[in-house]
Amino acid sequence: MTKSVDFSAETLARLAEADVARALAEDVGTGDLTAGLIDPGRSSRAQVLARESAVICGQAWVQAAVLQLDPDARLSWHVQDGERCAANQVVLELQGRAQALLTAERTALNFLQLLSAVATKTARYVEAVKGTRAQIVDTRKTLPGLRLAQKYAVRTGGGTNHRIGLYDAVLIKENHITAAGGVTAALQAAERVVRQASFVEIEVETLAQLEEALNADAKMVLLDNMDLPTLREAVRLNAGRAVLEISGGITLEGLRALAETGVDRISIGGLTKDVKATDFSMRFEEL
Repeated sequence: MTKSVDFSAETLARLAEADVARALAEDVGTGDLTAGLIDPGRSSRAQVLARESAVICGQAWVQAAVLQLDPDARLSWHVQDGERCAANQVVLELQGRAQALLTAERTALNFLQLLSAVATKTARYVEAVKGTRAQIVDTRKTLPGLRLAQKYAVRTGGGTNHRIGLYDAVLIKENHITAAGGVTAALQAAERVVRQASFVEIEVETLAQLEEALNADAKMVLLDNMDLPTLREAVRLNAGRAVLEISGGITLEGLRALAETGVDRISIGGLTKDVKATDFSMRFEEL
């Protein structure tokens, strides 16, 4: 199975600092011309409001965006990562140099709105399969450069992380099988790298391929785009021998029925690929 990603506070802080440094460089460039109109000695207070109910995620990124510009700024969170906020609730209060808060505003909100959206969507899918054995799992369909941030958001929403990249696990898909010369040949070739991988998984499209994979001692099998009767038969044939994962064309509306087939994991690219940003706004007050 997947190795657990280290999302300790220290790791999150380092990850967020690097992500935010890139984002600020992109946004600020040679300087914030508009914030430069403000007296550099002026201080301000601000509030971040959630315009809709959501699972909050992204505190480390907001902190980094503000503190990289004003190390003395103070942030007071009213809702923590993983907790749900209500519409129109104040989730964060800030105090610091007005210029810094203004420059940090968009970068901070961009991270907060994206990561909260991923966490909120994941929580919705996790709730839909509650009471079944199925875990909700992410994929590599992430925004370039923000994979770990989005995988943290999936975890915050109650989901499970799949492989992080091409380097930490083996996932043998249709093209790999064709190139290798078949299911058995691909699994045999995987034995050469099995010690480097946190898991070896193979994708199958038919029950015949599933049986071949199981006979070749597959430990994880991805059932791709199978209908409900075929999935139920796959679970019966498997009889607990391998971890069964399903993927392909999954919607929230059909999710419960898929989970009730008895599969172990449901991987959903839409958790990180097709997200609608959560609506937040920042409002300033004079001191």
